[in-house]
Amino acid sequence: MSERVPRPRTTPRVRAEIDLDALRANVRSLRARVSGAALMAVVKADGYGHGAVPCARAAKEAGAEWLGTATPEEALALRAAGLPGRILCWLWAPGGPWREAIAADVDVSVSASWSLREVTDAARAEGRPARVHLKADTGLGRNGCQPADWPDLVAAALSAQRDGLIEVVGLWSHFACADEPDHPATDAQLALFREMVGYAEAQGVRPEVRHIANSPALLTRPDTHFDLVRAGIAVYGVSPAPELGSSADLGLRPVMRLSADLVLVKEVPGGHGVSYGHHYVTPGETTLGLVPAGYADGIPRHASGTGPVLVDGKLRTVAGRIAMDQFVVDLGGDRPRTGSEAVLFGAGDQGEPTAEDWAQACGTIAYEIVTRIGVRVPRVYVNERPTG
Repeated sequence: MSERVPRPRTTPRVRAEIDLDALRANVRSLRARVSGAALMAVVKADGYGHGAVPCARAAKEAGAEWLGTATPEEALALRAAGLPGRILCWLWAPGGPWREAIAADVDVSVSASWSLREVTDAARAEGRPARVHLKADTGLGRNGCQPADWPDLVAAALSAQRDGLIEVVGLWSHFACADEPDHPATDAQLALFREMVGYAEAQGVRPEVRHIANSPALLTRPDTHFDLVRAGIAVYGVSPAPELGSSADLGLRPVMRLSADLVLVKEVPGGHGVSYGHHYVTPGETTLGLVPAGYADGIPRHASGTGPVLVDGKLRTVAGRIAMDQFVVDLGGDRPRTGSEAVLFGAGDQGEPTAEDWAQACGTIAYEIVTRIGVRVPRVYVNERPTG
């Protein structure tokens, strides 16, 4: 049987559609939950895969007072794009671009004596004080100053402040288990954070902001909000954890819709192996659809044989191994035309899978699903407002 002639191609083979109105609505919804605190929209990792600059602009338009990044390079890219207002970056390595961050009026995080030395040296060279947030390790065990070392760090920071080299504008920490509502670590961390903040303030620190709440704590623990909350994955409409509810349950709408066009539809007999290793063999005569996206685009190989895809109004499953550039779905004898859309994930309200569905299919979290979508997948922005 000859194949139908495909329609003229007007879209990329695979694309991530980013709905900035959904992002704005998420930011407004989150801000409504924290009326007593400012909101930071975290746009690290290229906006969790959504595009840092367009998402940062949309978040600011919706009322986010702060932006947050992991690396200084990410923060400097926001400034280079003309993003105003407060920006905090927190993941520093020795020899990092401290002076450039100070010159760009980017807030920096300090967790140890080495980083305090480097930022004060940079401030001296730049001729202006650095805006510093001291980070406390209250139990996550990653970045942050241990309680035993906190007095020395606070004393050294206050000394540098008296010398006009830094301004201690923030005290902060990060939760380990806020996505597990009943985990005792959250209360323990909160108590220790209050203690470490109290010590610093008793020594003379007068922070502009104290902050510890991430997306799950923002949604479930108003007692953690303090002066500033850091909204990450929730800004993009993804639930921080299934235990907290779906995106819809939390009043959020997923921002990314990932889709591709079928580039081949063909009939095959029963007993036909599909993709590398023949981990899938057709149970009978059927039709196969070829989706031109693979793990080089960020489609998890771990979803081989389990990933859900919506094609022609029906949910299908990845058949066999996901390869570098493509994968196959068994269409069960249906014959959509070549060029028909295959939706990998989206908001879920049109019957399509969600990022959480893909996370469950490959044993990970939805954060990873959206963040890993690769650079060769075009981001197509919807409802983007003109700048300038």
